[in-house]
Amino acid sequence: MNPDDLPHVTFINRELALLQFQQRVLAQAADHNVPLLERLRFLCIVSSNLDEFFEIRVGGIKEKIRQGLRTPDTEDGLTPHELLDRVSVVVNDIIDEQYRLLNEEILPSLEAEGICLLKREALTEAQQTWVADYFEREVAPVLTPIGLDPAHPFPRVLNKSLNFAVELDGLDAFGRDTNTAIVQAPRALPRIIQMPKHISGMEYGFIFLSSILHAHVDKLFPGMAVLGCYQFRLTRNSDLFVDEEEITNLRAALKGELQQRHFGDSVRLEVADNCSPGMEAFLLTQFGLSENDLYRTPGIVNLVRLMQLPDSVDRPDLTFVPFKPAMPAGLDGSSSDIFAAIRKQDILLHHPFESFTPVIELIKAAADDPGVLAIKMTVYRTGTDSVLMEHLIRAAQKGKEVTVVVELMARFDEEANIGWAAQLEEVGAHVVYGVFGYKTHAKLLMLIRREADGLRRYIHLGTGNYHPRTTRFYTDFGLLTANPDIGEDVAALFKQITGLGKASTLTHLWQAPFALHANVIAHIQAETEIARAGRKARVTAKMNALLEPKTIMALYEASQAGVEVDLIIRGPCALRPGVPGLSENIRVRSIIGRFLEHHRIFCFHADGEDKLYLSSADWMDRNFFRRIETAFPILDPRLKRRVMKEGFRVYLNDNCNAWEMQPDGGYRRKTPRGERHPAQLALLDMLVGPRQSL
Repeated sequence: MNPDDLPHVTFINRELALLQFQQRVLAQAADHNVPLLERLRFLCIVSSNLDEFFEIRVGGIKEKIRQGLRTPDTEDGLTPHELLDRVSVVVNDIIDEQYRLLNEEILPSLEAEGICLLKREALTEAQQTWVADYFEREVAPVLTPIGLDPAHPFPRVLNKSLNFAVELDGLDAFGRDTNTAIVQAPRALPRIIQMPKHISGMEYGFIFLSSILHAHVDKLFPGMAVLGCYQFRLTRNSDLFVDEEEITNLRAALKGELQQRHFGDSVRLEVADNCSPGMEAFLLTQFGLSENDLYRTPGIVNLVRLMQLPDSVDRPDLTFVPFKPAMPAGLDGSSSDIFAAIRKQDILLHHPFESFTPVIELIKAAADDPGVLAIKMTVYRTGTDSVLMEHLIRAAQKGKEVTVVVELMARFDEEANIGWAAQLEEVGAHVVYGVFGYKTHAKLLMLIRREADGLRRYIHLGTGNYHPRTTRFYTDFGLLTANPDIGEDVAALFKQITGLGKASTLTHLWQAPFALHANVIAHIQAETEIARAGRKARVTAKMNALLEPKTIMALYEASQAGVEVDLIIRGPCALRPGVPGLSENIRVRSIIGRFLEHHRIFCFHADGEDKLYLSSADWMDRNFFRRIETAFPILDPRLKRRVMKEGFRVYLNDNCNAWEMQPDGGYRRKTPRGERHPAQLALLDMLVGPRQSL
């Protein structure tokens, strides 16, 4: 079956599906079962996600329009112009709901708890005095108001920076009658400031930097009348582009591109809803945007500013109950020799319920163990203060062969990765930037250790990044193994990435861009044939996104043959489930909760064999064809049972945080009838121990 043989209604647009995901996240902010400060955090997460959506996805749509593309270029049948119109409608709906929740529910509830964001029009005399003093001491000295005239053109506005457009009346000291000025809020200043308790009159009284500036903006323009002061924020296209034919050093080229990210093409203008029509039109003209690109906010521009508030308040009763991740079986303190523990049996790590510490300890032990000769690792995201990188640097300093495949094009982590690459090179590590044109997204770690019976490989494979911070709130699986066949496969992958030569035939691992897609399709088709033969057939998969058309078509065919398909897709899903004659045997659900669902798990029933794979890849074009990815099997029956239970059954049983996708592409949240079964809470109970509150 070919995607072109079916009408466009068969597929759902990726961008609109991404926005549906934001709506599901926003529902967490509306959920009264979620602690109050966490509701605020979810509200901020939506704003942060929308920022990236405009920087990358809308930036891409606008680039197609700029190139003159007027016909559909995706399976959903929408032209770029049509899609941009729909995006505008959906985003405005999201903004309306965000600010309704903020202004009508969350802020009043916080105030009832003694946590207040003070409004400048309601400040007491003492508070006004404090604000005036703060403005003079901390704000005014670093502000640079720019009056617009022929000698002062409109300034370059940084991506996502906070700015104020000021309307003025009168003549200045030089007799100029310019009536517009721009004030850029310095990035060094905090966006939310806590007042002293004796001034605010409450335990936690905060005021926005924007409120302070609004209250005293007239001091920046002495002798002139301020007619209006309006917050605005510009979002720019932040995708990076480097031309393979034009560069000789990827790191140097990318470093140069990063400097320009703050000044990419304009894609969105946000203004406070009190902004005058004249100023809106003026700003749109300056940035080359249309009315469709304007988003008005009934409150502060950029809710991401509120992200710091939960961490500034010591109110554990208003947040999720903290927990200490458990140590996995086999590494629970019974053995101090991590190498012996891995030799004894494969070890499964389930984050964040189980600790990421074993991975850190393995690299630390490798750096210190004289028997370890070499360490090889892929790095996609690891953060600016990674203890893993510090251990690798120390290992290289001790003379071990350290090879690190650093993905310089990991979006928004480019700068951190460039920094680590430079530090690793300085101590003699081999730093490789993968294969140009293919992001290295696979999560691979290999240690080569000399032992009494020869060299042995120790392997870690994962579904998530080597980023200790995100392992505390991303759900992921990791596998520690000394299986020689898997070790041979991983060694072949590293040789292929760092060297030259044909792709190797691997024993256990599936690799993109060569075999992963073909193997997924082949296994779906095998289930299809089993169903046609009248036997039980089933595909169960969990991932972040399902978008690749041929995979979707294979799933449609499987459904029509009678294969039972259960998909747990956190984010965008282009497949339509439950459509009569097409996908009535397919069910799709999305789980949104305290932790970000990040596992990639694929299981094919295979006449009861249950072929089970964990992977770094979603079922998307980019993962199958433009990235270096892996899927690896769980061979130990004991661990396979764990993954089937913890990765599938618990999630399919969720009746609290599960959203079921409908045939029209919409989602309906499940509501518990009787006992509640939230999956993430069940996993905390199962793996951590004492019952945790979500």
